Formats: sequence, structure tokens, C-alpha cells
Amino acid sequence: MKLNVLKELPRSFQASVLIAGWPGMGSVGIGAIDYIRRKLDAVAFAEIDMQSHFTPEAMIVEDGLATFPDPPAHVFYAVEEHDLIIFQSEAQIGGVPGDELLDKILDVGQRVGIDTVLTGAAYLTQSSHKEDAQVLGVANNTEFRDLLASHGVEILKEGMVSGLNGLLLGFAQKRDLNAACFLGTMPQYAAPIPNPKASKEIVLTLAHLLNFSVDMSEIDDAAEKMEGTMEDIEMQIKKKFSHMDDIPENEFPGGKIEEDKVPQSVMERIEKMFREVKKNDQFHKKANELKAELDRWNLYPFYEDRFLNLFKSGPGESR
Repeated sequence: MKLNVLKELPRSFQASVLIAGWPGMGSVGIGAIDYIRRKLDAVAFAEIDMQSHFTPEAMIVEDGLATFPDPPAHVFYAVEEHDLIIFQSEAQIGGVPGDELLDKILDVGQRVGIDTVLTGAAYLTQSSHKEDAQVLGVANNTEFRDLLASHGVEILKEGMVSGLNGLLLGFAQKRDLNAACFLGTMPQYAAPIPNPKASKEIVLTLAHLLNFSVDMSEIDDAAEKMEGTMEDIEMQIKKKFSHMDDIPENEFPGGKIEEDKVPQSVMERIEKMFREVKKNDQFHKKANELKAELDRWNLYPFYEDRFLNLFKSGPGESR
């Protein structure tokens, strides 16, 4: 793991805040951070070479020729006007290399004087796309949590923040750095689909806390266009459910399903089946039942990665 300097920063440059982001569900966190980086004209000044830890999972084919894909980029950017640095990564990295990456990120940040680390992620809910997206905050110490609350950030009472977007808070805590993750809410059934509506709320929250402004027209347009796609998905779910009159009432919580509650009911059932697969000793039987249920509602494409990950780790292991 090597740090490559792309541009020398002025010796006088100091940053108080590091914003970091990795890909995740709905591209919510990384979408917000990428938007801020572009709109603030952040300048790349360093990158972390992780090529030795990169294992390709497929080949790229062009004109009949197969080549290895480029390794994911892990780049630092500076926004001198706002005393801010941004770290943006194209891939989550697990295990020891992931831990080393987090330490390297904080090393670079502390060299320019940061005392605060902020990340973003998605928070999946049993809701319709028609509901407003919200931002929930999680901090790594009581004082910082209360400070966020005083600025109007709703605090997540309990739950889990997975991936490096969450783990960075713990690594920052070891160094006595304030850190927080802002989670944009989005419908659970649409986790694989980019959700600019949720990303937008994180952008607004960070802009308020860090006292900067950005042009929101691009992300507003993206969110409006995505609403049409989300409406189509919900209608497909409702349509499939309305044709299943022969399902026993006790197959779903609450007895007979009401059509206007279909998306929530479908996702609750699927989430329950995912949990059963992970803890059940009849792993393959339960996995097959889950696959059949996903196919039943034409939802497998949206859950494909998550379903296949069950087989990578096997029954009973952490995911």
C-alpha cells in the first residue's frame, strides 16, 4: 500500500474536516460525497495504490479481446477555500487491507490537521419512494452526537453501519477524532438502485454543518427522474401481489394483504427469509425457498448480489 502524491499542497494548507466515502447501498453516501467534490471543484492531491490487494472478479471484453479491469481508485482531494479534504474510493476493501487503508486515510488527514471525520451511507426502511428522505446521524462520542443533535440532525438510536463508511468512525475514535456517519433513508426494495433523493439530503446536511453552498439543480433533476423508475418498481410489486389471491392468509403478517401496503409486506417477508437462511442449519433448502420467493415477485435482479453473498460466506457466518 503506497501513497502517491499527485500535487503538492501549499505548506500553509490546513484542513479541519475529512469527508470520506465508499460505494454502498443505493450509492447514497458515495453519491453525496461525489456531488460535493465536483461542485466544490476539489483538486486531487494524492492517491493510495492498492493494486497489490486488488483481485479481479471478471474480465473486460472489447472487440473480442479480454483484458483485466483497471484497479479501483482511492483518491484524496483538497478544497482549500473551505479547509476541507475529501477521500473518495471506488471499492470496499475487507479484512486487514481494509484496516490498513483506514489507518492510511487518517494518517494523511492528521498531517493536514483534521479533527473531524464525516462519512455517508444508506439507511433502508420499509417505506414507499413517495415518502420524504431523511438523514439520521451516528457519532463516535457523546459530545459530538449531542452537537449534531443541536444542529437539527436526527440521531439513530440503534442499528448498525456496515462497511468502511461505518468502520472509519471506530478508527477515528482510537485517535480521539470526532467522527460521524450520515445515513440517508431509502426504500429497502430499491437497495441496488442509485438513490439521488437520499444523497441530496446528505449533501444538504453537510452543507449546513460545514457552512458551504453548492448548486443543487443537477441532483434535483436526477432525483426527479429516479422517482419515475421507483414508481414503476412499486407498481410491479403491487401488480404481482394482487394476482396471488391463493396465498394463505397466515403466509404474511397481519393476515390478508392490503394492496396499498404491498411493498412493505413483501419486503418484510423477504427480509425474514434472508435471516432464516443465515441462521438455519438447512441452509441450501432455505436458500432455495428464498430464491423461489424472489423469482415469484420478479425481485431477484434487485437482490442478486446479496443472495449470492450468502453462498460466499456459508450458513452461520457474519455478512
